[in-house]
Amino acid sequence: MENKENSTPEIRGKVHFIGIGGCSMNGLAQILRAKGFEVQGSDRTTSPFTERLDEVGIPVFIGHDPKNVEGCDTVIYSAAIHEDNPERMRAKELGIPEIERSVALGIISKHYKNVIGIAGCHGKTTITSMLAKISENGGTNATVHVGGMVDFLNGGVRIGSNELFITEACEYVESFLTLHPTVVLINNIDNDHLDYFKTFDNIVNAFRKFVAKMPEGGLFIGCTDDEHVRKLLAEFNGRQITYGTPTFSPDYYPENVSYDEFGCASFDVMFRGEGLGRIVLHVPGKYNMMNALAACVVALAHGDEFETIAKALSEFHSVQRRFEFYGERNGVRVFHDYAHHPAEIRAALDSGMRTKHNRMFVVFQCNSYTRAKTLFTGYVDCFKGADEVLVPDIYPGREIDDGSVHAVDMVEGINRATGNAKYIPTFEEINDYLLENAHEGDIVITLGSGDVYKKTRLFLK
Repeated sequence: MENKENSTPEIRGKVHFIGIGGCSMNGLAQILRAKGFEVQGSDRTTSPFTERLDEVGIPVFIGHDPKNVEGCDTVIYSAAIHEDNPERMRAKELGIPEIERSVALGIISKHYKNVIGIAGCHGKTTITSMLAKISENGGTNATVHVGGMVDFLNGGVRIGSNELFITEACEYVESFLTLHPTVVLINNIDNDHLDYFKTFDNIVNAFRKFVAKMPEGGLFIGCTDDEHVRKLLAEFNGRQITYGTPTFSPDYYPENVSYDEFGCASFDVMFRGEGLGRIVLHVPGKYNMMNALAACVVALAHGDEFETIAKALSEFHSVQRRFEFYGERNGVRVFHDYAHHPAEIRAALDSGMRTKHNRMFVVFQCNSYTRAKTLFTGYVDCFKGADEVLVPDIYPGREIDDGSVHAVDMVEGINRATGNAKYIPTFEEINDYLLENAHEGDIVITLGSGDVYKKTRLFLK
């Protein structure tokens, strides 16, 4: 697990992005273009991200052709682009330096005076998006890089000053170790990505190494609700700010919490016993309240006024695929959430339970055989609150089925805890089942990071 930044060339000249439509890649392309680079890219298909690039004048080729890289000085590729890609092969023939996406992000971060890395296994996209909204509403003029589609940004990036860079810091394959943070926020640490990390200790140690990348005088912002974050805070000898529920006496915490009929929280922000003001959210769930508190702490630490922060957060709406309302059919409302880990599923169902409904149907598509085997075949209690959990076949993702785990094994694990799961192999069959069994006043929540968000549209047609 070595740092991938060793012996990496600088980005120079005309830059070609392979996989430019990726949720991170399109933002990097726009950042480099804003810094004066000539930028272009290619992808297999069009998407909202490629459409945004076209709007801002960045050329995108649909399809991978060796000719696309000719005349370029640097190639940046996403992790999904393998060495046998025809454009990468041509780049090698021409001697064009190739840089993997996360390494390119790290190189870009070196050129900002202050870099805030938003880390954690859950919530980082939302927290980073909230900080972008605060910047948009008159807060600190930051350049913000988000790993998702944010409606008010028309994409995943906000171009701001060259002084402050706020970015998601992803732990998978330790890619965040390419960054050069001056501030690190860790929201939580969980047992995810075991296909890479193998053990939970390796996950915790990756976050420990990320904190250690800060220079002297760096600021560690940590959530005390997470025991592993508390441990890293205790080890850290530098500047730190804590936030969380009042249990472990953090610096910042919510008080006088209430929820409206849609499950959206209102709360007072407290700092060491002093009330700073009230925040009213229009995104549901306790987890979004804690995400908003995290964004508030970062913004306050960088000089933003509380009134500016509160107004921005009150206007914030969910990032796409985060308890996103997809539509309604026959009086049945349909939501989708990217949740694919037990902790994320609990958070999504918390939002569902706070949303007015009669019965709650949950459709969960697991996108990894490793994740299915390690997280969803034992005693699986994260689906509490759902009336029925419908489980289709596992989406293969980046893995090959070795026959060691099946969706039926997941159903057995869920039923050990809650007894509310059914195996229904295909989305066509799930669609038929919902049309017959879901009635006016019910809600359907589809969960997963595979193609379930596309299949959700079946029910709405």
